[in-house]
Amino acid sequence: MSQTLTRRLPVGAELQPERATHFRVWAPDAKRITLVIERAGGGPVDVAVEAEGEGYWSAFVPDVARGTRYWYRVDGQLLPDPASRFQPDGPFGPSMVVDPNRFTWTDAAWKGPRLEGQVLYEMHVGTFTGEGTWRAALTRLPNLVRTGVTMVEVMPIAEFPGRFGWGYDGVFPYAPTRLYGAPDDFRAFVDAAHSFGLAVILDVVYNHLGPDGCVFAQYARDYFAKKVDTEWGDALNFDGPRSGPVREYFVANAAYWIAEYHLDGLRLDATQSIHDESAEHLLAEISRHARAAANGRPLLLVAENEPQQTRLVRPLEAGGYGLDALWNDDFHHSAVVALTGRSEAYYTDHRGTPQEFISAAKYGYLFQGQRYHWQKQNRGSRTTGLEPARFVNFIENHDQLANSGDGSRLHLRTDAGRYRAMTALFLLLPGTPMLFQGQEFGATARFQYFADHNPELAQAVQKGRAEFVAQFPSLAAPEMQRRLAPPNALETFERCKLDWNEYDRHVPQRRLHEEVLALRRADRAFSAQAPGGVDGAVLAAEAFVLRFLGPEDEDERLLIVNLGSDLVAGSFAEPLVAPPEGMRWIVRWSSEHPDYGGNGTPSPSTDQGWRIPGHSAIVLRPERNHGRDGANRH
Repeated sequence: MSQTLTRRLPVGAELQPERATHFRVWAPDAKRITLVIERAGGGPVDVAVEAEGEGYWSAFVPDVARGTRYWYRVDGQLLPDPASRFQPDGPFGPSMVVDPNRFTWTDAAWKGPRLEGQVLYEMHVGTFTGEGTWRAALTRLPNLVRTGVTMVEVMPIAEFPGRFGWGYDGVFPYAPTRLYGAPDDFRAFVDAAHSFGLAVILDVVYNHLGPDGCVFAQYARDYFAKKVDTEWGDALNFDGPRSGPVREYFVANAAYWIAEYHLDGLRLDATQSIHDESAEHLLAEISRHARAAANGRPLLLVAENEPQQTRLVRPLEAGGYGLDALWNDDFHHSAVVALTGRSEAYYTDHRGTPQEFISAAKYGYLFQGQRYHWQKQNRGSRTTGLEPARFVNFIENHDQLANSGDGSRLHLRTDAGRYRAMTALFLLLPGTPMLFQGQEFGATARFQYFADHNPELAQAVQKGRAEFVAQFPSLAAPEMQRRLAPPNALETFERCKLDWNEYDRHVPQRRLHEEVLALRRADRAFSAQAPGGVDGAVLAAEAFVLRFLGPEDEDERLLIVNLGSDLVAGSFAEPLVAPPEGMRWIVRWSSEHPDYGGNGTPSPSTDQGWRIPGHSAIVLRPERNHGRDGANRH
């Protein structure tokens, strides 16, 4: 048997030649383990499992084909496989043997993504369409291509309990949840995305496991760290006693998604809660193994990291972790304060001023090691030497919408003109922009926190959620606390589903996103994302200018953003507004175009000076003067 045995993963059920399957599990404290096979047309069959040493147990079982359901009986307790590749009846049912080679891929010509030029799109499969399935989602991929999206970032899909949820409480990291379809449906989604020129990355959670339906502790308490916790529960053991198999499990998981689902990368959730003091940090090891699994195809590994530790995206050889990009909460916080005027809780350190946006354009993070008053400590690290594309900018994501209290979209909490201007700013910045599902067509669907748990846990989750949002004084008010949607209510989940009829109705919002992203691709000053390729200056209390450089004078662009009222000035004592020698500024694009619902844009630069309309973003390009003396008057 050992001569014919082939395995890709350290644990789990893997098909072998001639209708056999090899089962392997780590259970170092178990005294006895039996494999329980559910034979079609008959009762369950117990199969002996042999101890290999180092806590591993395995069995080579003939006549076990794909679709076979099975359990482990661990010291008398019937449990699903912690490395299950599919749980057809959910976390509390049997595991299923999956054939990863059964699906016929058509993406052999797909080359994979490079970091520069990406436009991300965060998607929750269960609410992206009314059906909430992979098969329904793939029918909407052409809409994303039309918008200008290049990469889909799928929220977590590891199996979790209940009828609906965000996915961050997953309990079977190798098993795509049955709620969205079968494993091959996910493969079909990725395959279709590649056919449309879209990359796909998956949000994975390696900092904790969910509280309900989790069987890991019954196999080995050593899966969990004994000295540290996360805000969501026990931390995973990546550097303590017997941590080797735990590390191996999660490192292999990262490679598994890349190899067996042809994914183009991962988004790593809350990396600050991955506690590891090993010589090689888990994230660095994941980076190495994920890239090896891609066999030379480029990957994009994105991290969420609240402390803003840029070490994550430094090269491995320089002591970094070798990831590619980081979510930029700083830009989001400044944008929300500027648009809504509210600076409560974790927004208190951001003022939404022009200088913040200029600094974000030039440096990425705003907090790079200085004091952060909200946390009463220093926050962030230097971004020196990092390419602008490494910072993922957004004005909406799943967390931030839900944390608003009622889950309202940002365009419904601010002035339409301001929102158009901010949309243009974040989509044209040299960082990597990310949209949240429906944002591109002005969706009105809310995005609230929803999780379908058993009654006792649901009550605790609802209480915890209310306490969390109470950090915002406005949401701590009794009248607001009473209005918080219960996370476990079906209607909370249902109201978060996108209404795709709005895609056809909200043409101005859709055109805004399509045409700004087309501008980003077409103009070399925006598409270059070059280090040092942008500078900026404050023009007024709510107005500023960004100068985008290009290889030639004709390629330079001026982005003027005015979030205040009309700005009239005879001149600006600021060299960045001067056009290239022998040229003048003309309007290339404006957020006030009537196609987007605006009021039109006369030239902001005239012989009399400047007139910049309020609540607008305007792109100017240089044009050669053709007067007698070629003088530059503007």
